[in-house]
Amino acid sequence: MTALVADTSTLTGRSLRHILRSPDTIITTAVMPIAFMLLFVYVFGGAIDAGSDSYVDYLLPGILLITIASGVSYTAYRLFLDVKGGIVERLRSMPIARSSLLWAHVLTSLVSTLVSLTVVVLVALGMGFRSGAGVLTWLAVAGILMLFTLALTWLAVIAGLSATTQDGAIAFSYPLIFLPFISSAFVPTETMPGPVRAFAEHQPVTAIVDAIRALLAEQPVGTDLWVALGWCLGILVVAVVAANATYRRRFS
Repeated sequence: MTALVADTSTLTGRSLRHILRSPDTIITTAVMPIAFMLLFVYVFGGAIDAGSDSYVDYLLPGILLITIASGVSYTAYRLFLDVKGGIVERLRSMPIARSSLLWAHVLTSLVSTLVSLTVVVLVALGMGFRSGAGVLTWLAVAGILMLFTLALTWLAVIAGLSATTQDGAIAFSYPLIFLPFISSAFVPTETMPGPVRAFAEHQPVTAIVDAIRALLAEQPVGTDLWVALGWCLGILVVAVVAANATYRRRFS
């Protein structure tokens, strides 16, 4: 365990240095969600009845999930480059913990995504977002977001190990970015036609968005929090098992 922590720490430092040398990754990750937020608030916001005094308050949780989905695509891309560049084979020939490379990419994703989420929240504050939530509530929101990031990042690991092209490594995130549009992120699910509403109300994004929205609005969360945590933990467990199986199969 000590070796795993030490090796992961070293490789995480390597990945973070790559990001510091190319900060456009974080900027690019934040640009698209911010563009969506500007578009929906200032162009479509007046035509959407979300039952909230401030549409940016209603919208922000979904935008944060889009930010995460956009960010983890770079994890798949960076891992793909390591695989194709022979870095993985070189590291496996050294006396280091086998899974340290994967954990390094995962931890790097958590750090970079946290920075991107902070940028998006700051922009939202400039657009009028306000919340009376206390420190503990914000920590709970951050915990949900980081757990969701962890789950999606392990899915990105599978894509990075399995892809045969750079475009293929990144493309896995497109459905994840699109998923919030068929949820309660932008409009209440009650306004959707039957089949679409049924899907929206029973997919993970809606539960996560509703839980975060209730926390930030200081309203009762109800069962949404437990459903959201259940989805995140379920996806995480399946993704970790599948990612490690893919890793062993690829480099057996």
